[in-house]
Amino acid sequence: MKNPLKFIQEVKQETFRVTWPTKKDTMMGAVMVFALASIAALFFLLLDQILRFLLNLVLTINF
Repeated sequence: MKNPLKFIQEVKQETFRVTWPTKKDTMMGAVMVFALASIAALFFLLLDQILRFLLNLVLTINF
């Protein structure tokens, strides 16, 4: 690029053309991320507890 000032002006113009998400869209996205992360955490907690129980059961039976 030969002219840095022209580049900065073009970047500024392009920034105004971007369709930015609304506050409602941002909040919905954040809530969805939190909800899905919570569901995944509960799933893996439950899976961990089940596997720990089965492992203890197998180890107790074998010895």
